[in-house]
Amino acid sequence: MPAPRIEDYAFLSDTRSAAMVSTAGSIDWLTFPRFDSPAAMASLVGTAENGHFSLGPAGAARTTRRYLPGTLVLETTHVTDSGTVVVTDALAMPTHDRSTPRLLRRVVGTAGRVALRAELRIRFGYGRIVPWVRRIDHHLLAIGGPDALVLRSNVPVHGEGMATVADFTVSEGQDAWFELAWFESHHATPAGCAVDDALDDAIDDTVGRWRAWSDGITYDREWSDDVRASAVILKGLTYSPTGAIVAAPTTSLPEDPGGVRNWDYRYCWLRDATFTLYAFVQAGLRDEAQRWRDWLLRATAGDPDKLQIMYGLAGERWLPEFELDWLDGFGGARPVRIGNLAADQLQLDVFGEVMDSMYQARVSGMPADPSGDALLAALLGHVETIWEHPDEGIWEVRGDRQHFTHSKVMCWVAFDRAAKSASRWAGSAGSGGFGDERRWRALADDVRKEVCERSIDADGVFRQAYGSNALDASVLRIPLVGFLPPDDPRVVATVEAIERELSDDGLIRRYQTDVTDDGLKGDEGAFLLCSFWMADCLEMIGRRDDAIALYERLLSLRNDVGLLAEEYGTTFGTQLGNCPQAFSHVSIINTATNLCSDGAAGTSKSRAGS
Repeated sequence: MPAPRIEDYAFLSDTRSAAMVSTAGSIDWLTFPRFDSPAAMASLVGTAENGHFSLGPAGAARTTRRYLPGTLVLETTHVTDSGTVVVTDALAMPTHDRSTPRLLRRVVGTAGRVALRAELRIRFGYGRIVPWVRRIDHHLLAIGGPDALVLRSNVPVHGEGMATVADFTVSEGQDAWFELAWFESHHATPAGCAVDDALDDAIDDTVGRWRAWSDGITYDREWSDDVRASAVILKGLTYSPTGAIVAAPTTSLPEDPGGVRNWDYRYCWLRDATFTLYAFVQAGLRDEAQRWRDWLLRATAGDPDKLQIMYGLAGERWLPEFELDWLDGFGGARPVRIGNLAADQLQLDVFGEVMDSMYQARVSGMPADPSGDALLAALLGHVETIWEHPDEGIWEVRGDRQHFTHSKVMCWVAFDRAAKSASRWAGSAGSGGFGDERRWRALADDVRKEVCERSIDADGVFRQAYGSNALDASVLRIPLVGFLPPDDPRVVATVEAIERELSDDGLIRRYQTDVTDDGLKGDEGAFLLCSFWMADCLEMIGRRDDAIALYERLLSLRNDVGLLAEEYGTTFGTQLGNCPQAFSHVSIINTATNLCSDGAAGTSKSRAGS
């Protein structure tokens, strides 16, 4: 059996929880009722014994799949020698705050006759807890501690080898369906689909809710299909009760095949703030942008000294990291990690991200938030006292703290946006109470002076950190945030040096792992976010054709249903890291706006000009 590939998986979402479905029709990852809940099926990062729900032809088949337009409802077509079936998979979109999380699976025969097999192996607690399963009336009930799942189906099921299985045949015009609903085990079993029409209605309702939302995407410029698809994926990564956006719905999909670079991404990074806000605004999704901004203000409220670089879906701050030693990892990549120790790191750039996102929100027309302005003023005062400190930087290195160039540049962004806010909205709500514009402008000038004195080598190239010889793709953001203009010789030299020395078959690595001590063993692939930044920079320095070629290549790396992970391994020809990655899909939207030929200022030009 071939080794699994990250691009073999499609993503299902109900904007609260997630499932990952293989090309063979096996749900190998399922988290109810939240993205960060302990998975009830975890074979994605383990073995089949750690839980899955497979559904497909009993024999060989030729398989194609797609999302129904404007949705994350998956349609998989299996063609066998004896006939054809279409499987529709969906997580039911919630109709109210306490909607029961439900997985819906329907098989319809469209030609001939096909023998199929379903196997459901529930393992609560990330694949460790074997539930107590019993038959009640016409459904199966599985309970494991606080969690319960109820299975309803119109085909007979039976127990086999600590799993629930069904062997059945579907002919043309016939269908079979399965509904798996989660509830707290101390509550009553929720009602579900009792007849075929009820499940059809539930799928139709979910499709309708997705399309009612995606019809609000107003982007109609070049690459509009790609932008729309990525906007739908970002919606799927949004935790609708709070507006938070997870970096990815998965944990521990490896950045290095078989290696240790495996992280839990089911949390919300402040660093994503401005990128995501811009992407929603560019797609015409102002409500999503405002809900994201409001989540950001709630999550960061409190003592500025305690600001974290990431939070939970409702703003939780305690995200302890631990390892699940009973799981073998994706393709043998161990450990499998839950939580994220980086939450306790000092990463100065997040202060700039928060300030910039609030500034850009106001520029885009969102109403001012006076209480939020008071919070930002407190954050600024704190940055003023710590910007000269070393930190762990954007890449969350687990080596020694350094004076990272990117971190200092983003401190400049914090002070620059404060000065612009004080000037632009002086005397009105939204001036931020930031005080004298001259104070923040002087601080911004001090930061820029120090960076330009201590981060540039003899060839006029910005390096990773003060006194370092290492290159780092994060300094590509220097023109993108307006720290220096794109035609500055130092910017051009830096872009060309990174393109030359951090290129991995034309894609861009974050840094050289054999030069930068990030506290980890092994290597990693090209970082897709950095590759999109390179496309943005190439366009800004006048190399438009090269920028478009790189962007088109990045689009070609998506899997068959349009998903993009965090990295790409050119050696292996496969996606790497957690998937789908919010940063990658945000970049598809933002870089498209940068490259559009209609003369409108794109994301980077707007942000750099501020």
